[in-house]
Amino acid sequence: MKSLFNKQDAQEFIDRINKLTPSTPALWGKMNVAQMLTHNQKPLEIASGALKPKINKIIKLLFGKRAKKQLLSGEPFKKNLPTFSEAIIVDQKEFETEKQKLRKLIMEFQQNGVNGLTKDPHPFFGGLTPAEWDILQVKHLDHHLSQFGV
Repeated sequence: MKSLFNKQDAQEFIDRINKLTPSTPALWGKMNVAQMLTHNQKPLEIASGALKPKINKIIKLLFGKRAKKQLLSGEPFKKNLPTFSEAIIVDQKEFETEKQKLRKLIMEFQQNGVNGLTKDPHPFFGGLTPAEWDILQVKHLDHHLSQFGV
């Protein structure tokens, strides 16, 4: 499996992002490409501790552990999974700005390595190892870049 801690793998994701254009269509879902780029910044911001989303504690209690197990499995993410409110992007975004922000966050994740990860538990999944943080980032990025055919 790819790892964003690996410089070459991180660059492969950036290369995929660089293939996108403002008019790249989605193969499924409601987001346009600029919204997807913004959406993909959110898990990286959680991993660094820059974003602390508000999570419904009852939903977390009922579904957090099961969702964690499913998302960390070897299976790809399913289409149209629910997400937390801060990652629901409905307003229009500027493509180049969002592309640059996402590439920067990927490079920071790679360069900072394990020491760049928050010490706090994930707000929905609970405690994560560095490898689990990495798996979630890789699978999420791959899922949405595939959504846009790159």
